[in-house]
Amino acid sequence: EFFINPEGIPLTKGDIVAVEGSPGHDVGVVSLTGELVMLQMKRKKVDFEKERPKKIYRIAKPTDITKWEKAIALEKDTLEKAKLLVTEHKLGMKLSNVEYQGDNTKATFYYTAEKRVDFRELIKSFSRKFMIRIEMRQIGARQEAAKLGGIGRCGRELCCSTWMTEFPSVSTSAVRYQQLSINPQKISGQCGRLKCCLNYELDTYLDALKDFPDLDTKLHTEKGNAHCQKVDIFKELMWFSYENQPAHWHVLSVADVKEILAKNKQKIRISAIEDFVVEATKEIEKNFQNVVGQDSLTRFDQKPKKKNNKNKKRRKPTNFKNGPKKE
Repeated sequence: EFFINPEGIPLTKGDIVAVEGSPGHDVGVVSLTGELVMLQMKRKKVDFEKERPKKIYRIAKPTDITKWEKAIALEKDTLEKAKLLVTEHKLGMKLSNVEYQGDNTKATFYYTAEKRVDFRELIKSFSRKFMIRIEMRQIGARQEAAKLGGIGRCGRELCCSTWMTEFPSVSTSAVRYQQLSINPQKISGQCGRLKCCLNYELDTYLDALKDFPDLDTKLHTEKGNAHCQKVDIFKELMWFSYENQPAHWHVLSVADVKEILAKNKQKIRISAIEDFVVEATKEIEKNFQNVVGQDSLTRFDQKPKKKNNKNKKRRKPTNFKNGPKKE
């Protein structure tokens, strides 16, 4: 949130301050000061002319910090009890987080819901149970993941909980352009929506696809029509199969495909797409490397060869029963 500093208190990043709440006061940590704040306000479209800004009162006193820490300690227990009350009221909503105000006079409950929820009776139950002012705030699935945090499939902290401030929509077309399998378990994040990182490299893929023919391209040959099944964007290759042989794919370079399409526009049919496969196939074989190695996968099933010890001289055992011979 953004606050003004009317008293001109010298502040630096990391300072704990007491600020205006609604009602009462809250406690927070300064994350940004100076002209950079104006840039962030412009980016998030915050207009203080339409909405009165909240004030920074002072540097937090030890009593303020103690009360703030006690309030934070109540959040986990409050959330567990609140979830039980939601279950008792049989409401179609999911509580994700609760935040206490620094002066311990108000608690904000964050929830997600697919439909509109009438929680008037629930608020009364919360007020009787926790003896505090209640505020309910609905958030989206991505905002929920940002608040809860976690580790993504990449092994790093979630982007939404670390550096992202806006959550642009991600469509399934981003998956198709990048030639990814539409598997919900692999392309969905912890929020249950499509991963935000699918948008990161999308522009690069779109630029690369400008030189490619359409994916629904048909090649007309004397052997029959061939349909595009798959593309390799970075190697500039396309896989085609005949209508009567859908399981048998042939790989062609983009340049060859364009050449065939140019002939088709002139109503010229090539004899077969196999005539153009050779160069592309050689290129794949040239770049292919066997990661496993040249050994056979059944090499451990073979019996080890016995070593030939015929040429080795056998040493006669020495008999020490009667003691060593004396000369």
